[in-house]
Amino acid sequence: MRGTRPNPAQWLWYALGGRLPQRCNPWVLHDVTCRTWAVRHFVRAFFQMSPILLLLLLPGPLYIRILSILLGMLVGYFYSMTYMWHTTEQRLVKHGFERGLGAQTRRAKHAEADALAKAAYERRYRSNHSG
Repeated sequence: MRGTRPNPAQWLWYALGGRLPQRCNPWVLHDVTCRTWAVRHFVRAFFQMSPILLLLLLPGPLYIRILSILLGMLVGYFYSMTYMWHTTEQRLVKHGFERGLGAQTRRAKHAEADALAKAAYERRYRSNHSG
């Protein structure tokens, strides 16, 4: 079950790190464990970094303002993507879930495919070859 979706104002608050009402907790779990969880994290990170676009309003050469924005967003995305597993777990804890549930849920969703891949790896690289 996905739970109650937040309205646009609630989602913006959530994207900036705020806590949603308890009725949205199942949606939060879905948000950080669904197939597109990394893309959703990327979108939230964009909204967190969007104030950097105000640099366009400053005086000076346009190319310097644009390059400043690009560099700032590049560094911001680097850190956001580096810590996205920790950040998503923290979102779950903030909404009353146990730490580690996000990673556990994502692993469980892919357990069968992971087992098949491991078996294929074992057959290919760990089998005894006589020669």
